[in-house]
Amino acid sequence: MSEENLIIRCGTCGTRNRIPTRRLNENPVCGKCRAPLSPGIHRAPVHVTDGDFEAQVLSEPGPVLLDCWAPWCGPCRSVAPILDELASAYAGRVKIAKLNVDENPVTASRFGIQSIPTMLFFKGGRLMQKLVGAVPRQEIEANLRAIM
Repeated sequence: MSEENLIIRCGTCGTRNRIPTRRLNENPVCGKCRAPLSPGIHRAPVHVTDGDFEAQVLSEPGPVLLDCWAPWCGPCRSVAPILDELASAYAGRVKIAKLNVDENPVTASRFGIQSIPTMLFFKGGRLMQKLVGAVPRQEIEANLRAIM
């Protein structure tokens, strides 16, 4: 049986750190710059898998934007910097998460993802809104504000 881990991006240097969930309450620090990692406040998108989708998205009491993407998708790559900016701007208020649909087909099929990028907006574990395609930042932000 494997241990469940979270990937937490350091808010200081941007390094992705793999933290066992059982150690989150031990005040983890970044492996590169030694800055404290704040698991509750995500300043960068969190990577979600089929295995931790329930814990990362559906169990989250606040708003979550889930970006369903794939590395080969050009429009997905054009939306990525926007989501990075939004994750920083809304840190502590909205969780921005990314789901690679090629590596996580169970969750992708559960929500009927047929085109990417698709952004799913959740609040309190419920799907509130769905945006398909590479849409402008203003439209993404308007949907975020609507569920906050």
